[in-house]
Amino acid sequence: MAKGVDDKRVIEAMLKVPRHLFVEPALAELAYNDHATPIGSSQTITQPYTVAILAQEAELKGDECVLEVGTGSGYTTSILALLCQRVYTIERINSLSNKARKIFNKLGYNNIVCFTGDGTIGIAKHAPYDAIVVTAGAPKVPIPLAKQLKPQARMVIPLDNGTGQIMTVVTRTKGMHFKVDKKADCSFVPLIGKHGWSK
Repeated sequence: MAKGVDDKRVIEAMLKVPRHLFVEPALAELAYNDHATPIGSSQTITQPYTVAILAQEAELKGDECVLEVGTGSGYTTSILALLCQRVYTIERINSLSNKARKIFNKLGYNNIVCFTGDGTIGIAKHAPYDAIVVTAGAPKVPIPLAKQLKPQARMVIPLDNGTGQIMTVVTRTKGMHFKVDKKADCSFVPLIGKHGWSK
């Protein structure tokens, strides 16, 4: 895969997940193009390259429990499910969560647990997590999510920098100390919630 994606496990997962199942039937022929595609409710399925970068930056080895914020179509969730032991995913739009759950069942991805609610507060009862992947752009790092990281764990999150978004890796180093690494420019729908953007 081009443009800096060299994690073989990520590439294999991208090849295995049938992306056309996660878009509207009328748009199925566009499913494998490298761009975002509408999925309803003013949301989009993230372009394949960006999904690959998200997954690669999470640095998953296979035995992790991961929190995904923003289930959306469920495509990124499915990639993560092939890369770790368990994915807890939360989506604020109930209809999208239900649709994604049906696809997970169809594909036999039984290591995904779906929740509906405000993703900016995370899912504390299953914390701490080995990694957190946020699939919507935030104005700043949501503190509740940061607190749900294990020590040395990583959160991959798009952050607003005033003129756009930049993919950012937040690593919990010790206690409530965090290392922030800015990566590449990116474009996601807004992260809506108590610790994100207002509607």
